[in-house]
Amino acid sequence: MDYSEVARSIVKAVGGKQNIRSLTHCVTRLRFYLKDEQKASDTTVKDIDGVLGVNHQSGQYQIIIGNGVGTYYDNIMALGGIQAANADTTSDAAEDETKGHTNLFDTFANFISSCMSPLIPALIGGGMMKVIVILLPLIHVLSTTSQTYKILAIFGDAPFYFLPVMLAFTAANYFKVSQILAVVIAGIMIHPNFLAMVNAAKPVHFIGIPVTLFNYSSSVIPILMVVWAMKYIEKGLKRVIPNSIKSIALPLLEIFIMGFLALIVIGPIGSFAGKGLSAAILFIQSKVGWLAMALMAAFMPLIVMTGMHWAFAPIFLAASVATPDSLILPAMLAANVAQGAASLAVAIRTKNEKTRQVAGAASISALLAGVTEPSLYGVTLKYRRPLYASMIAGGITGLFMGIVHLKAFAFAVPSFVALPQFMSNGQTQNFMFALIALVMSFVMSFVLTLVLGWDDGPETTSVPKQKSNLATNEPALALADDTGSNGTATESETDSDTVSSGVRTTKRIYSPVQGELITMASIPDDTFAKGMLGKGCGIIPEDNHFYAPFDGTVETVFPTKHAIGLKSKTGIELLIHIGLDTVDLKGKPFTAHVSQGDHVKQGQLLMDADLKAIKAAGYDITTPLVVTNSKDFVEVTTSDKTQVSTQDPVLYII
Repeated sequence: MDYSEVARSIVKAVGGKQNIRSLTHCVTRLRFYLKDEQKASDTTVKDIDGVLGVNHQSGQYQIIIGNGVGTYYDNIMALGGIQAANADTTSDAAEDETKGHTNLFDTFANFISSCMSPLIPALIGGGMMKVIVILLPLIHVLSTTSQTYKILAIFGDAPFYFLPVMLAFTAANYFKVSQILAVVIAGIMIHPNFLAMVNAAKPVHFIGIPVTLFNYSSSVIPILMVVWAMKYIEKGLKRVIPNSIKSIALPLLEIFIMGFLALIVIGPIGSFAGKGLSAAILFIQSKVGWLAMALMAAFMPLIVMTGMHWAFAPIFLAASVATPDSLILPAMLAANVAQGAASLAVAIRTKNEKTRQVAGAASISALLAGVTEPSLYGVTLKYRRPLYASMIAGGITGLFMGIVHLKAFAFAVPSFVALPQFMSNGQTQNFMFALIALVMSFVMSFVLTLVLGWDDGPETTSVPKQKSNLATNEPALALADDTGSNGTATESETDSDTVSSGVRTTKRIYSPVQGELITMASIPDDTFAKGMLGKGCGIIPEDNHFYAPFDGTVETVFPTKHAIGLKSKTGIELLIHIGLDTVDLKGKPFTAHVSQGDHVKQGQLLMDADLKAIKAAGYDITTPLVVTNSKDFVEVTTSDKTQVSTQDPVLYII
């Protein structure tokens, strides 16, 4: 693969360098902060080699790549002119929060994701090292009293012990405050002399005020709260300190004030919050642990989609022999294995070569590394039924794990390789339960995926390009999968995009009118923009004549003639709504040329609309095209063209 060319294609597809505020990446995703997400073409991005999917979340335009995301990132940054999101001038996510551009859930999810994602390599590496430290004494390779063992333990503990320092850096980056001063405050919180006071357990006072003693090493919530407060303290100090002494006074006052708040006020509150979360989890486990585990394992793929699994970081990052995790990590084991097994089933059974390649690589990633996003976005979520299979398998396995109280004794992303995290001296039964859970999740997910099946197309699931009819040199206007009763294309209905294989292929909906094509989200009406009626697109018409977008039947002509409902031969139910709120015009600007029950051919005149009269009456002429039975299909995507005629496909249905 020519990664430099792929990088240029990605940048172009998201609207060019001028549309990119900044870019970062996690283990599997490129995370763009765009100036205008409407300029990015999901269809074009998904069709680029190596791209598994696209996700719009928390102000980020996320392109799911998989384990090779670092190579894509490096090649994009090598193009020049793109700001890295880990610089001081990083993304405007925090600004969007203060301006109210995102809701509270998206803001919190984005905050957690932005702070934790850059740390994942360190946490994975340290976690696997801790697993090795558990395993080596059990197989009698190292003694727990040897110096080599103790140094290896330091290797594994370091990323977790200094977690507040790393979080201070990423949180400061998110809130756009001084990263170095934030790190200093974190250093104060885990300073050896302060920890010595904590361990001594004697009363401590600072300028006469009692200090609540907590060990903040390996903690998550306290430092995040401290840096959040630092955003306001730093901004206030910059306003009141004269420029002539700012270089000296600002760092001095900021260290003093934030150090005071960290040890006296915010740090203890954060510690109590973390303990409260842990106590709530333990209470739920003590009452209905089996149900909590089943639900967590079943819905873990959806939790991972939002990034909210990091909200449980205070629990699973603290996993150890003394304080094992009996909820989050075991649930991840069931969910990760189920995702990998579902992808493997798709890879083995599919006749689609591209799907086989994506699913095969995704299954390895999930089963061996515990990284499930390639499976989730490239396979299971894309084809839906494999996702349902994996969730059912995860839930049933979670029920078993809840009943036997499976525990994880170290943090590592659960997978085949990380299975020793469930080992501990004197608890061999726990490891056997983990093995049983792994086999249960794998077998059930694999079998259920094969039973439920999926639709992934014949040769490629990417949007087909329109080709010319060689006999007439005219554009091929038939639907790509107008098929006979036996599921294969009939001779009279076959065009150059159809594969006569009995496998579901991509359907096309052509524009009913010449005009400007816009995305569904761009339609200035929430009913359509939020997809309440179904998925689709919008067209700003430049012609008064509206034509049939496919061969089919007229299901409805509204009495006010402002909208018409059609159904294609292949089962697509389409609503063409000419203008917004034009029902109030009571049919005056419209002339219908068809009636309910009429059979129409693609290109046949349906309706005339006097656009000038509609605009003169004060109405928007934007015309939504809505696939009202979108739930019956795997995917509805919009063409990346901006100007369309009646010979251009505007929607692709899989």
